[in-house]
Amino acid sequence: MLTEPELDLIAALQIAPRASVATLAEALDVSASTVGRRLLRLEEQRILKVIGQVEWTARARGNPRHVWVTTEPGASGSAAKALARFPEVQLAAETAGRSDVYLAVHVPDRAEARELLAERIPGVPGVAGTHSELVLRALTRADSWRLHRLSEDQQKILSRDQVVPDGFDADEVGADERRLIGLLAGNGRITAAEAGRSLGLSQSTAYRLIQSTLRRGIVRPRVEVEPAQLGYELEAVIALTITPGAIQAVAGELARHPSARYVSIVAGTASVIHQGVFRNEDEMADFLTRDLAPLPGITALQVSVVLRMLRRYWLYREDGRFAVIDEPS
Repeated sequence: MLTEPELDLIAALQIAPRASVATLAEALDVSASTVGRRLLRLEEQRILKVIGQVEWTARARGNPRHVWVTTEPGASGSAAKALARFPEVQLAAETAGRSDVYLAVHVPDRAEARELLAERIPGVPGVAGTHSELVLRALTRADSWRLHRLSEDQQKILSRDQVVPDGFDADEVGADERRLIGLLAGNGRITAAEAGRSLGLSQSTAYRLIQSTLRRGIVRPRVEVEPAQLGYELEAVIALTITPGAIQAVAGELARHPSARYVSIVAGTASVIHQGVFRNEDEMADFLTRDLAPLPGITALQVSVVLRMLRRYWLYREDGRFAVIDEPS
């Protein structure tokens, strides 16, 4: 289990993923060396990474898709491992409920979607059937999910030097910027000096590129930690069928719910997908029976409970930590 100070540090990084060690120390009222040691420990133990979330249209043409996979008896584990290796698979998990395996996929080009969905995924040994939903709009993503542990004063300190995106603009992205996007995607806390050395640019030029990329919303730094490490031991993907006139209102309410890591309006048999995390079964029961009950227009829901997470945001996981090797040999 993580200590209270470590949880505070993660909560601070959720607010300000690129905050300097000095700013983190000021907000948490500890020394900079203490913050540095705690951050290094979390990284060395493969619990925490600060990555860069690349905007969809900067990564590929077209939006992601949710895919539910039914497998032959006894084949869910091997099928999930094989599917997790697909480069288009952002998230792969063994599940119980609606499906045996749940995937979030992002295809580089719309033309490749048919091949992936109709041929490659069904062609994996052990796969018996698939069902997919196209994401039309995301109302909240994992970079917005928070541990609510810090005071308003602490949050003000952390927000002081953060670059706030003023929209999204991926037009006229140059070669150096594209290389920088790759660096930020792997290390959301990369410094201008480190980026400059990697790109063969001066520190000042690298700094301007980083600030521009963040301000234009092309990359959004975020903390990656498995929810179970933070005390949220239950994760579920809930597909809701909603009458058309109520879709936007319900999706908006779900996006504001404390459990929401990813809420999207989709095209398919469902209307809205809510990917949520819960501390235990009672908390999830309250969500299903109390929080959803007053919302208008919900006619049906299907739940997939995560049994094992294999890959999340293109990073492999094992036992709630990052895998030692992210890409299979």
